[in-house]
Parts: sequence; C-alpha cells; structure tokens
Amino acid sequence: MNALCDELIQLIFYELNDPGPLAHSCRRLWHFSQDAYIRSNYFLSRYGEMEAMYYALGRGAIVTERVLDILLASGAHLSRYLIQIAIHHYFHTQAHFIKTPWVRKMSFRAFTYFMRLAEGMYGEIPHGKGEDDGAVFMAFLKESRFPPTVKTITWEDIKEILEKYKFTPFSMKDPVMVQFPLVLAIEPRLLPYAKANGFRMDGKYRDFVFRKMFERPQPSSEIRADDIARNVRVLSTLDENMFVTRTVAAEVCMEAKLNDVGYNALKQLAKSGHLRFELSNLVEDLLKTFLTTRSLCNVGIGDTLRFLFRDFPSTDPAARLVILIVIFVAAENLDQTPEYVQAKVDALGVGPVTKKDLYNVLINPFVERYNVLLQYASAAVGVKVNGSPGMENAEVLGLMEQVALKCIEIGCKGKLMKRIYETFPFVNNKVMQSVVQDYQIKLEDVPSWEEDASRRYSTKLSLDFVTYGVGEVHTRESLLPDREEDSDNETPTEIIEDINTDEMPSEKQIEADNLDLGHITQETLTTMIRHDEVSPIRSRRRSYYYQAIDFSGKIHYPHEAMHVGRWARNQFGSRSSVVAIFMTHAIINENYTILHNYLASSNGSPCSISINQNHVPVTFKHFQILARLGRTPPYYLISEIEDGAEFYYDEHDYIHPEDAAMSAVRHAEIKREGSISSTALSTSPKRSFGRKRPRRSAAIAIHSYAVSSSDDESSSKQFINSAVSEAERKAHNLHVWIKQLSELLRQEDRKFKQRKKEAEKGLEPGMKLKVQKTGFLRTLTTNLRNLRKIDKQNALYLPRPVEPSENYSDDDGEYIAPRPTKRIKAI
Repeated sequence: MNALCDELIQLIFYELNDPGPLAHSCRRLWHFSQDAYIRSNYFLSRYGEMEAMYYALGRGAIVTERVLDILLASGAHLSRYLIQIAIHHYFHTQAHFIKTPWVRKMSFRAFTYFMRLAEGMYGEIPHGKGEDDGAVFMAFLKESRFPPTVKTITWEDIKEILEKYKFTPFSMKDPVMVQFPLVLAIEPRLLPYAKANGFRMDGKYRDFVFRKMFERPQPSSEIRADDIARNVRVLSTLDENMFVTRTVAAEVCMEAKLNDVGYNALKQLAKSGHLRFELSNLVEDLLKTFLTTRSLCNVGIGDTLRFLFRDFPSTDPAARLVILIVIFVAAENLDQTPEYVQAKVDALGVGPVTKKDLYNVLINPFVERYNVLLQYASAAVGVKVNGSPGMENAEVLGLMEQVALKCIEIGCKGKLMKRIYETFPFVNNKVMQSVVQDYQIKLEDVPSWEEDASRRYSTKLSLDFVTYGVGEVHTRESLLPDREEDSDNETPTEIIEDINTDEMPSEKQIEADNLDLGHITQETLTTMIRHDEVSPIRSRRRSYYYQAIDFSGKIHYPHEAMHVGRWARNQFGSRSSVVAIFMTHAIINENYTILHNYLASSNGSPCSISINQNHVPVTFKHFQILARLGRTPPYYLISEIEDGAEFYYDEHDYIHPEDAAMSAVRHAEIKREGSISSTALSTSPKRSFGRKRPRRSAAIAIHSYAVSSSDDESSSKQFINSAVSEAERKAHNLHVWIKQLSELLRQEDRKFKQRKKEAEKGLEPGMKLKVQKTGFLRTLTTNLRNLRKIDKQNALYLPRPVEPSENYSDDDGEYIAPRPTKRIKAI
C-alpha cells in the first residue's frame, strides 16, 4: 500500500461505501483521509452535485467547516428546502421522511457553521412547521384541481422558490421527487427553472407527465383542448426529450368517447405537426392489436374502435377485419337484423362484404355464434342466380364446411364446432375424412431426439391455447381479397402493390423508427394514471382507489373456451379414430388439459384416475413417439398403466372395423396402408399379417377347481367367464406393459450409449464427456421401477396367468388340449 501513489489511493477511497475501516489500516491512509479536500471530493464523485450535500450531512464525524466550504465551492447544490429539513431534523421540531440520525451526528460547532452559511446565501429562512418549500410545493399540487379563485398558491410562488431559493428534491428517497414531474405537467413553464437547479427528467416520468396533461378534466373544470395542446407545445419546446409517445397517444385514443377534451387536443397536435408519428398510423396499429385479444368482444371497447375508425379510416385488411368482427359480435349480442348490419357497414365504409370476409370473421378465435352472420350472408353478400342480393344455400353450406375444416386446427373453437354440427350435420363426414387423412402421425415422420428439429417439433391439433396461444389464425395472404371478389377487377398483384404503396413509410415514420416512441397498449388513460399515482406512494396499501390493472382483456383465447379435442371426444366417442389422432397430437404437444379430459375419471378429479370404458386407450405407439422425441412421458399415461390399462400396439388394435371415420375414408376410395409402419421398432410384440386373430377364449388361462358338466355346456362357459377376476386381468395387462416398455427402454439406452461413445472419440485419453440423458430415459427408468414393484405385489396375491398360445381356429367352442410328449428313456 505504501508503494501506491496518492491518486490511486484516492480512487480506491471513492469506490468504497465506507472508507473508515480502510483508513484505520495504516498510518499513511489515516493521514490521507484527514484531508478536507479528499473528504469533500469523496461525496461529490460518489453521489454527484445534487445529492453530495445530503449525504455529507449524514456523515457528521468527518464533516468540518473546511469540508463544507470546499463542497459549496466545488458546486454542491444547497437549496433552502434542504436547509429547512436539516433544521427540523436537528432540533426535533418536525418528522420528515428521514428516519436515521442524519444531521444529528454533526457536532454543534459544525452545524452552527452550516446555518451561518445558509443565512449568508438566503437570508431569513422560514423554519416553522409547514413553512418549508416542500410543503408549499405539495400544497400547490393539491390545489391544481381547484378553480382559480380558490387557489392560495400561484405558479409565481413556485417560480420564486425554484428560481431564487434553488428548490429541487435533494434525494431519490424524497417523496417530492416522484411528485415533481406532476407539477411540470400542470405548469410546463417551470421546466427551465427546474433544469437550472439540476433536475433531469427521467424517461420513465415522461409518459407520466403527458398522461396528466391529457387527463380527463372534471365536469366543473374550465380546461379546454386548446389549453392542453398549448401546454404540450410549450413543454416540447423547452426540452427536446419531452414529447408525446405512441404509448400515451394510444391510451388517449382508448377513451376517445369519454375524454373528448384530451382526444381533440391530440388531434390538434397531430394536425399542427407536433407529434413525431402519424396519428392515423397509430390508430391503425391500435386496431390491429385487438385481432388476437379477448377485449375484441367487449361492447364498450367495440364502440370505441368504431369511433376511432370513423375518424381515421384505414385500408389495412387486418384493421378492416377488426371492425367487421366488432359489427357482427354486437349484432349477435343484440340480435340485430341484416338491414341494420348493412347500415353499419355502409356508415363505416368497410363494404362490400365478401364471402372471404365472412370466412375470416368466423374463424376468428373469439367468434362463437353465426346466426345473424348467415342471415346477412343470405341477404346482402354476393348475387344469387336470379339477380337478387345474397348467397345461395349451396354457397352458405360450402362456407360452413370451409370454416369447420379450418377450426379443427384452432384449439379454442370447440363451441363453434358444436353449433356447426348441430346445424349442419353433413359436415360430419368431411371433418372425419380431413382428420384421418391429413393429421395422421406416422412414427417415421417424427424427428429423432438427436436432431435439433425435435426440440421445436409440434403438431397442428390439440395445441394448448392457454399456454401457447391459438397460433397464427389470420395471415396476410388470408386477409387479401380474392380476384373474383374484387369489385374493381384488379388482379391480386395490383392489390398487393396498392397496399404496399399505401404502407410506404413517410419521413415521420422513418424518424419514429429511429426513436423510442413506446409500444402500444390497450389500456385507457385513466387506468394508467391511477397506476402511476399509486405506484410511488409509500402508503399505497392504504389507498382506497388502488386497483390492479385488469389483464383479462389481453388473453388470446375466449372466455370459457371449449377445446376442439374435448368436443371431438363428446361427438365421436373415446374409441374413434378421430379421437385417437387428437390423443396422439395432445401427447406430442404436451397438452395436459386434453390428456386429463381423455384419461381422467368421470368425476373429474385429477387425483382419482381409474380404468374406465370412456377413457381413450393408451397405446405402445405413444411411447415410441415419445422415445423418438426424447420427451418425458406424461403422468397420465403411466397412471393408466398402473391401473391395468389394456395393452394396444397402436390405435388400429382397438378401433372397430366399422368406425365411422374409417368408413368415410373408405367411402372416399382412399385405401389405408398397413396398420403398422415398416420402420416400427423391433420392440413390438410379434404380429402376423394376413392371418386370423387368435381365439379370445385362449387369451387367459382359467385356474378353477370346478368340473364342467358335459350335459350343460353353456352354463359351464358362463361359470368360467364369471370366474375371471378383474384383478387378474389388470395384473396381466401390467405385466405385458412392463415387458414391452422394458425392451423399448433397452433399445433407447443402447442408442444413448452409442451416441456417447461417438462423442468421446475425439477426446484425449482419460477424459470423459458428460452427455445428458433424454427426459424419456430418465423418467421411464423411474416409472418402470415403480411398475415392477406393483407387479411383484400382484404376484404375491394373484396367480400369474399362463401366456396364451396362438390359436387361429374359427370355432371358439371346440378346443382340443395338446397331448404331452413322452420322454424317451435312456438305455
């Protein structure tokens, strides 16, 4: 330490929160720390000119007259407000926000010298209770909503304490700090004096200031739109960093009908060019955010969106679709006539409505009813053969068929699918054919866990819309009008060119892209003002008007939505090929909501899972797919096996040959290939194709001491069937599952060891590379251990069934027992 120069030691002191222990470590550092210049510069370099005096007064043991002189000479800010608070605190006359000893640590001599310096700077200083500059400042803020004749403190008084007495918050802990920007919003002319005192507007306070400027005035207030616009212009002129962001402008637009004063002021600023963005583009972007949120169906918000679109019409397809959805949702809620709907369409200028527009409205995740829409389609969309307006019945049926086929992939459209099936039963076969033909998952099509694609692999059906959303329902291509539906006979290329031309960025748009103008939210201005006012207050828990922001309107799925997979099970049954495909997709996508509905007991309790005829069967193919992806098997699958679920290799083992979906596919002359892919793993049980299935009577060996009567064969069979224990059947199923899953686990473990061996080839001798096992390997190893324990317990109390021998006889009644072979005696 003695070898270091004074400059380095000084820098080390400046980085310490308390240099005292270091100063006592050696004699040189002790003498170095006694220098008044070092002490004063420590506070200036560490806390800055604004807070240096505040923190220096709190370290009374090292503050001397010389230190105070150097601090003031070096530019430390000392306001009359800080002096008043220090006097109150030192003499215990008034309790402020400071709860520590602070200036009471100073010696009386040093504090007396501090008061002499204060008297020399500001003369006679008011020191009574409620007479400090902070109290005057807060009183001015409270009286800001009063009529001018009732106010006791004018802006000239605040100007005097800012300009003459250097008023400014002296600490970030000072409650005045969070209220200071609010006064600037009330009186922007105070900003130059605040900046002269060292105040710098933080970016997070900028939106707060302008929100208070555009706040909805009281009914008795005399504030006009011209006054708000003038204050915004003055504040923007005084400080180039003070400008209205897109965030605040969108919040003002969200309450345009309730806060007409603030909304008109915003339009005046846009017309005069004092906004750094185009207000029409802002409204267009705001409308497009509602296309994927639940608030689109709110009646009050729908009125606001129509009001904004009337003031700022847009040619953007997404914004136009939002307005159409708002119109039809309101029409469904109020049961309006097609004539009334057409009047709204004409008033807003979103016509003519085409068949593709109706399709886009119906596939929106938040549209669940269509009665008024179909009435409107039959009365006002297109032209019939006889020349009258409206769609033909065949066109309406084709529209609903397209909507049903699209809604298969939109997980939250279960209610709409149910209504379509009840109204248009012919769609049944089309949906079943589409699911079986287009969404069947083959094992060889699933990427291996060794590939990067397996981590992001997902399927189109049974997506968990609560966690991952509903996906991209409306694409740009789907929103563009078709050629035959374009009234001006423009080609799609011309339409795209027109849209791209309309969206060419202007100079303001380019400037906006280079600045941080904020993001658009769907919150109203009043909600955000209440949120801003409550957040900084120390006693916000006692604020009676405190309300949390409601985020339910921003959810990307409708209220009380029914999953399409749940509807499919109710419609087709648990052992349908359609539900089997939904089951496979749910396992791949890890949709536990669907798995709970498919595999949970009838009482719906997640802790009570039992074998039920209504459960969707679990197959060995499900585990093969999970093994290929390297993903953890869901708990529901393991629980089904523990409860004795029947073993099926794939869904074709339990689906009835006369299944409705398969019959529909065969009726469409689509031949199904072999039930098992040629690339299936060798862990599958031996299956022979082209032969008859084994007799069901040979599937289970019966252990009974009853002797069947030759006179009454039918009663004997009935007695034997009734003797088959349900527990033995479950134990047998569990044993088969353990056997097949163990073989699958061995194969996957072999693949893992082979990959680990290949990864360690390039390493030096003696080095080992840690290769993490897949989730499938780790989880199945543990689950198999538990399954074997259950199997051992079953073996103690239940006789082990004899493995059935394959018998492909046509007659189950005739059975010839094999004769035992004679042993050859050794000579």
